[in-house]
Formats: sequence, C-alpha cells, structure tokens
Amino acid sequence: MKKCSLVILGLLALSATTRAQDEKFKALFMYNFTKYIEWPQAKQSGDFVIGVIGNSAIVDELNVIAQKKAVGAQTIKVKQVSSTEDLTKMHIVFVAEGNSSEASAIAGKVKGKGVVLITDKAGFAQSTSGINYISKNGKPNFEVSSKHLDEEGVKVSSQLLALGTLVD
Repeated sequence: MKKCSLVILGLLALSATTRAQDEKFKALFMYNFTKYIEWPQAKQSGDFVIGVIGNSAIVDELNVIAQKKAVGAQTIKVKQVSSTEDLTKMHIVFVAEGNSSEASAIAGKVKGKGVVLITDKAGFAQSTSGINYISKNGKPNFEVSSKHLDEEGVKVSSQLLALGTLVD
C-alpha cells in the first residue's frame, strides 16, 4: 500500500512539474510573439500590457519575464483581469483554458482594437483567436490565424506565420 501511495505521489508531482513547464513555454512563446507583431502607432508608447483572464500559472511566468525584458522601449505589465474590464487598452489578452467559454465574447470586444487574443483550447484559432496554444507531437506549439490577427488590427510578420501552424 505504501509503495502504491508513493507511486501516485510521484506521478502527481511529475504532472505538476509538467504543467508548470508548459506554462513557462507558453509565457516564453508569448514574449517571442511580440518580436513578430507590429501594434498600431497608438499602442507603441506607454506600458506594454498583457491581460490574463482566468487562473493560470502563466501569470507568474510572465511576471518573471517582465522583470528582465521589454517590448521595444515599453515596460511589460502583467494583469490578471476579468472579461468585463476594458481589454482594449491591452496589447495581448490571454484566455486561460478554464475561461475559454468567454473567448468569443472577448474577441468581439477587442476586434479592430490592436489587441492580440491568445487562447489555450483546441480549435480556437479557427473560430476565435489570433494565436492558440496546442501540443504537437507531445511538444508545446501554437496555431496562428492570419485572418483573426488581421481583424485584431495588428501587422504580423510572415516569419511568425511560418513558425506556427497556419489555420487559414
């Protein structure tokens, strides 16, 4: 019985470590996306704001990045927000998987406002977001919708489109 409990505890610890590692990759991807996206002129000064909707360990990982990095000359600020806040003042809005039912309404609010919507639910790049995290061959990856990014009002480098899985 003790041996079985130790195995279960070990598997739970491994699962938690894997999830934390996934969130770290997602945060790094998100920061690197900023190198391939050009926001409208009005959003190229002040703080670079990343809003996170839902409970996600990505907030902690993004805060680590924000302490060391910037987007151009802009300081990165990470905010945990709700879908009812004014999301149009942000540069990126990430919708955690547990809040994916709100993604469509959020997409409507930020459309054409220079806000990149990033989701974490299979199929959402086809229907809702500009970028969606996926797992490809067991490794973190992402899908890109050039159509949705266009609708969001940002310019995207062809390099970003080539790095991800293009859905349209």
